[in-house]
Amino acid sequence: MTQPTDIRAEHLRTALSLAAAGVPVLPLRAGKVPFGNCHRCTDNACGGRPNMKTAGPCTCPGPCHAWAAATTDPNVIQSGAWRRAWLRASAVAYHPGGAWLTVVDLDDAAAVAWAHAALPATRTVPTTRGEHWIYLGSMQSANGVRPGVDIKSTMAYARYLGPGTGRMAKLPDVVRALVVKKPAVILPASLAVTVPVPTGGGQCPHRTPTYLERGIAMAEQRIAAASSAIHSTVYAAFLAVLSTHGRCGCLTDNHVNRLFTAAQAKGESPRHCTDAWTNALTTLGL
Repeated sequence: MTQPTDIRAEHLRTALSLAAAGVPVLPLRAGKVPFGNCHRCTDNACGGRPNMKTAGPCTCPGPCHAWAAATTDPNVIQSGAWRRAWLRASAVAYHPGGAWLTVVDLDDAAAVAWAHAALPATRTVPTTRGEHWIYLGSMQSANGVRPGVDIKSTMAYARYLGPGTGRMAKLPDVVRALVVKKPAVILPASLAVTVPVPTGGGQCPHRTPTYLERGIAMAEQRIAAASSAIHSTVYAAFLAVLSTHGRCGCLTDNHVNRLFTAAQAKGESPRHCTDAWTNALTTLGL
């Protein structure tokens, strides 16, 4: 729905003010959700991610990729594509991680009470049902780290609700620890080898063990070298390994665990690793 002129102007002024302070911004439409892919980016045609989880190589001039489109460039914010988005915007959002910030999103009174008891004081911003606690420093984002608590920092966006009150504190270890999972098996045994294993003792019939080792090492290096689009890189590495060795039965739990370990070292969760592996298997018809 088109917003009244004064509200649209206020959103734009707020966005420009935040950008001038080094905070990457983006418009949100009704429902506190980002604008979806434009026509040129529909169905991932641009190479970005339709669910806006990574930036991808897209250079679309509009606010088309959620947090990955957030910018501090006033020329972009006021450009034609963005101006059309501001006409429909219901709120201003920002990318906390891009400003080296972390937002602890407390969704209800119980979560706020927990924060007062467990977290060091910092800048707070009232929300509809709870509060945002903002710390200086970035980290991995995660939802549901405890009842009523989400972490919004890298690869996420937060709605801007005002400057808040209080002095911003350094991101404490107790917040970082909220997204650290207990040690677990990287890949369940039932998922480690879900491809047909031929007769012949599981030996690769068309590649030498050295070739397999080189392929795993190259996949590990590819993941480790990624500086952006981590989800896409991990999926592509898994797909490459499976496309070569997924049908011959030469992949072992050790090989798969090495790939998962490399992915998790770049910030991927065990669930994201399993999803990427499963999606690669499905794509290849395995």
